[in-house]
This record gives sequence, C-alpha cells and structure tokens, in this order.
Amino acid sequence: MKTYKFMKRNSVFFLIGLLLSVAACSFTTKNKIDPGDNDKEEVLSELVSFVLSNYHYAPKDIDDAFSKNVYREYVKSLDARKRFLLQSDLEEFSAYETQIDDQLKNHSVEFFNLTYERILKRMEETQAIYKEILSKPFDFSKEEEINTDYENIDYPKTKEERFESWRKQLKLNVLSSYYDLKKEQDDKIKARKENAESAQEEEDWSPKTDAELEEKARENVLHSMEQFYDITKDIKKEDWFSSYLNAVANEFDPHTGYFAPPDKDRFDIAMSGSLEGIGAQLQKDIDKTKIVQLISGGPAWTDGRLKVGDVITHVKQEDEENSVSIVGMSLTDAVELIRGPKGSKVTLTVKSVDGTTKNIELTRDVVEIDETYAKSAITEKNGKKFGIIKLPSFYFDMEDYNQRNAASDTQKEIQYLKNQGMEGLVLDLRDNGGGSLSTAIDIAGLFVKKGPVVQVRSGDNQQQVLKNRSAAIEWDGPLIILVNELSASASEILAAAMQDYGRAIIIGSKQTYGKGTVQKFLDLNRFMRSEKLGDMGSIKITTQKFYRINGDATQLKGVASDVVVPDQYSHIDIGERDMEAPLPFDEIKSTTYDQWKGYTNYKEAIEQSKKRVDTSSRFKLIDDYAKWIKAQRDLNIFPLDYAAYKKKAEEDEKLAKTFKKAAEFQTNLTFHSLPQEIERFAKDSTLEKKRDKWHEDLAKDLYVEEALRTLSDLKLSDNQLKKMADARSK
Repeated sequence: MKTYKFMKRNSVFFLIGLLLSVAACSFTTKNKIDPGDNDKEEVLSELVSFVLSNYHYAPKDIDDAFSKNVYREYVKSLDARKRFLLQSDLEEFSAYETQIDDQLKNHSVEFFNLTYERILKRMEETQAIYKEILSKPFDFSKEEEINTDYENIDYPKTKEERFESWRKQLKLNVLSSYYDLKKEQDDKIKARKENAESAQEEEDWSPKTDAELEEKARENVLHSMEQFYDITKDIKKEDWFSSYLNAVANEFDPHTGYFAPPDKDRFDIAMSGSLEGIGAQLQKDIDKTKIVQLISGGPAWTDGRLKVGDVITHVKQEDEENSVSIVGMSLTDAVELIRGPKGSKVTLTVKSVDGTTKNIELTRDVVEIDETYAKSAITEKNGKKFGIIKLPSFYFDMEDYNQRNAASDTQKEIQYLKNQGMEGLVLDLRDNGGGSLSTAIDIAGLFVKKGPVVQVRSGDNQQQVLKNRSAAIEWDGPLIILVNELSASASEILAAAMQDYGRAIIIGSKQTYGKGTVQKFLDLNRFMRSEKLGDMGSIKITTQKFYRINGDATQLKGVASDVVVPDQYSHIDIGERDMEAPLPFDEIKSTTYDQWKGYTNYKEAIEQSKKRVDTSSRFKLIDDYAKWIKAQRDLNIFPLDYAAYKKKAEEDEKLAKTFKKAAEFQTNLTFHSLPQEIERFAKDSTLEKKRDKWHEDLAKDLYVEEALRTLSDLKLSDNQLKKMADARSK
C-alpha cells in the first residue's frame, strides 16, 4: 500500500504540536472490511488492529509480549485505585494475559466482554459500601495511615478487605474536607476578632462544633460520590470498549489512539478558542485529570495560580454547595463539569505540583485570541537596547496560510523592535507546545539564510529535507532562545535548527519535551464495505518522525539547552520520555548546512552564562524547591488522624510559601511596549493592563535576566557588524 508522502512546503501544513494534529490524510484503501453479521465491537477490533499494523510509522508485532503490555495497561485503566475489582477477578483475567493478540487476530472480544461485565458488577456492589461508611462519624483521633501507591499495592483479596480499603480512602477524603472547613472557620473567627464592626453585621453567624464540621465533611463527600456514580451510570458500553481499543493503540505509541463517534473533540480536549471555560487543556492520566497546557489569555493563565502538572480532584459550581469528585471520571465528563458559560464561576480543588492542595475559584470566559499571538517588548541593559518576543504557539490559518500566522507576526515584531534600535533579541518559546511546522521553518528563515531546517522520515523510510527558501534575513544580530520542559514539537524544531547552525544560544531546562512525531486522523469508515454498523469513528495514528539537520531525532531527547537553568519541573516526570511506550530516539544521516559565522565568542558566552547559573544562590534555591516538589509528589503514606494531618498540611503550606517567597526575584529592568501597540491602548485599556502585567512579570523573571546578560556578552564579528550597518543604511 502506498503511504502518505510529504508535499511541498506551503501546500500542506503539518500541525506537529503536542496538542494539535492534522485531520487530513491521503492513504489508499484497497483493502475493505466486510462487517458481515458480526457485532460492531468485533469489527472494530479487526479494523483498528488492521489500520495500526498497516499504517503506523513503526508497526509492532502483535504477539504475546504485545498482549502482556496491553493487558497491564488496560486492567490498570479499569480500576486504577483498586476500589472495585478483587484479587479473584484478576486471577480470572490473567488467563487472557497472552491471548489478546490472538483475539485481535481472530476478531474476538471475549476478554473485553468479561472485564466489562465484571467491572459493572463490582461498581454496583460498592455503591452500598460508600453509603454505609459515610453514614457514621469518623474518629479522627485514631492513629492510622493510608498508602496511596495504588499501582504497587495488591487488589483486595476479599470483600472485607475491599470494604476496609474504601473506609480508608473515604476517611482521607472526609478528613481533607474537614480540615478545609475547620481552617475556613478558624480564619473567619480570627477575621471577626480583628474587625468587630463587620462581625456585628453577621450577628446570626456562630461557629460550628467539631462534630458538626465532621458531619458536614461527610455530607460533602457523600454528595460527591453520588454525583460520581450518577455520571458513571451514563457511560455506555462503547465508551468502555474505546478504553480497551486505546490500550491496544497506545501500545504502538502514546499519541496513537481510537476515537469513537462523534467524540473527536476528546482528542486533547481544549477549553479554549471559541469555547467558554477556564482556558486550560486537560489530559487523562490513569484516573487523574491533569493540566497539560494553559491557554494564553484564558482565565487560568491570567489568574496565575494553576500550573501545568497540577491535578484537578474536585469541581464545584457557584450555585451548588458541594463539590464533585472527578477522580476516576472520564475526561469528557470532567471537562463538561469544568466548562460553562462566560461569567459563571467554578471552584477547582487542585493538587499542585508541589504536593499541596488548594481551592481555586475562576470566572469562566472566552479565551482572548489576541493573547495567543506573538507580542514584544523592549528594555535597556548596560546601555544597550534589547527586545523580547513571546511566541505562545506556531499558529496559522488552516484555510489560508497567507493570513495572519506566527511567522509573519514574528517578522513584524522584529521590524518594530529594529525601528527602536534593538541590539539583541530574546525569543521566548517557554510553554510553547508547537503548531504549524511551516511557520517554524519560516521563522528560522528570519535568522539564517537559505538552507535546511528539519528532516522528515516516513514509515517506509522515505526522507525529505525541508528548507527555508527565503533569501532575506530579518534579524542578524545576537539571538537567545528560551525553552523549558513544555516546549514541544515545532518549538523543538526551531530551537534545534538555531542550535545546529550556531545561530542562537538556547537557555532553559535540561531538555525540551521530546515529541518528535506527527499524527494524522484516519476516518475508519473509509475501510468499510458497507455502513450497516453505523459510524466506526476514527483513529489518530503516528505516521512520521522529525530529525534535526545534524541527524538526531528530537524524539525523547528533545533539545538540550546550551545553558541549563533549574525550574520547578526539573526533577519531575513531564516529558515524552516519561510516557508509556514512546517511540525510541534514533539518528539518520546529517544533511549539509553551513554554520553561522556571525559571533566571535559563541562558546565563551555560553561558558560565562553557565558559571553565573552555577554560582547563583537564586538558581540554587529554585533547584532546592524543585527537589522538594519531587519529594512531595513521591509521598504515598498519609496520616488519617487530624493532628498528624494538620501538622503535615501546615508544614507543607509553610514550606511551599517559604520557597516561593525566597525565590521571588526583582530586576532593575523596565520593559516597555512599542509605539504601534501604545497607539492601541487609547482604544483598548484592557490591553494596556495586560501588557503592564506582562512587563511586571518580565521584570521578575530570573530566566529573562540571564538571557539579557548573555546577550550582552555575545560579540558579533566585524564582518557581521558591517553587514548589519549596510542593511540599516539601505
């Protein structure tokens, strides 16, 4: 079969971002599947295994080893917290551990049907358990603890053991709610004492007893559990089967997956763009709902308290008294709870990356598109003017590339900065998850002459070198690129090219995200001979891999910074390498390219920056904070008595505040908007406030400060200075 080939650049645009993909493909479909009289699940099993085996970039042997991996991940997804299934169930399931490959080949869904019927039965049994446990008060004076390392603890052997497991999990939930209620009440009592006048206005209010607070905490958890079971009742069999098919698809690589109709929006569900919500992108991590991206300009991004890597555990609507637990809930249902109309409020209970738990109230809004575009500012340091461009993503218009896009906007911002006498540029790609490859190539052309930018290889080993074809260089002065662990795909392509050319110094995390693959959506209906079974859905499948011009893949390794600076993610698992079954790193032959010769002290400037970072007490403190975050995330044993729980919670909150306060940094720099943007302030005061906030953040940004210092160190050759002078005179 003929596989998809790269077309000429600017005729097809590839969305290679961590959270974006192209929905077009030109595979041929000579082989059609006849549904016959088979059930839809059986046909889908045949269809998905056929497409994966024939169209994936690196198809795997569907054998016993494959079967074992699928079995492990699928069973884990069924009951990640080991609340429902018993050890006897797993013993029964284990007979199929090496048979999934055979069942796929024979189009059998016997194993799935067994697990589906069993999980429904066990979930029904546990409804009585939580009601019984929550009907009686907990003794928070009793010293006991819970182990939340569910992946490494055994399934309960008996129903009695399962009951005890539920008791401890529910007690932890109630204890957490009780602690919050008691803390809220204590804070209110303290505030009333400090402001007697306000207290008089609330004469009817009186504090609750500990017993009343404990009862209220149980009511909160009971309501949350009832909501959880109400939602899970609506989960259809095809949704459970999608989980099974995804366990199969994810074994090929973590970005390949099945999407049942009509839920293609489940693909990295985004509460952004025209959708009204909080402006965050969520991803399912076993039974957790994790934040993987904050959309620039959205409520969560503007608020600043939510961070990538945070886990949302509960959601509370403004018109409801109790929150709903979303632990174990499907991503679609969790997102539906978080989304809502513009102006409405939602309170999220969040377990932060540093291990602390907090409630964050956000007002839903439509993401402001203007904040997703490139923006620039200028500052002065050591008598030199430096510009900074923040690029949130490699955006473009899918209907017309010649409309506004990341490359043309970046070019304009450079021109504006040059008009203000810019002598060095910082391009900030931190948290940029990618986007259009074409814009990344075009942006590379703003800094280097005609030449290769990235190499692409398809599953049939066809390779192509994608080149910048522009003869004009927009900026040929000193250049620094800022990255972090969340800079992915197109960001990595651009940073890698500038590093390989020796054109820019890369400052940031030890390495970028490490996603060097591209996915396409395939409509599975095109493989069917008839439509008697209805819509079969689609599959997102990895079809190509990207390579640097030096031959290295960006897959897994990402781009290693020239100057490594620590941040809060330095010691936690957050990259492609930390996902299940990622494609491996490999190399191909380097292509021919000419090094940029404009600097006289490129390596020396890197070494000077490294020394500053290594001897900086501020960066040392940030690294200590990152290590503490790692230690907090690794904790699995939690106390279930109030005194110990309170002590631990207060210590965590105090340490988190201490680290954050000590890490606060204020430079003596002042950042300014450019004239063409200042003109807009007269008509848009909101924009002015946003830019003021951004400038304040830049003045506190230790990484920007180091980038500017390194720009000051970089020296251009006499020949390069002459070229720049000649260009300005023209």
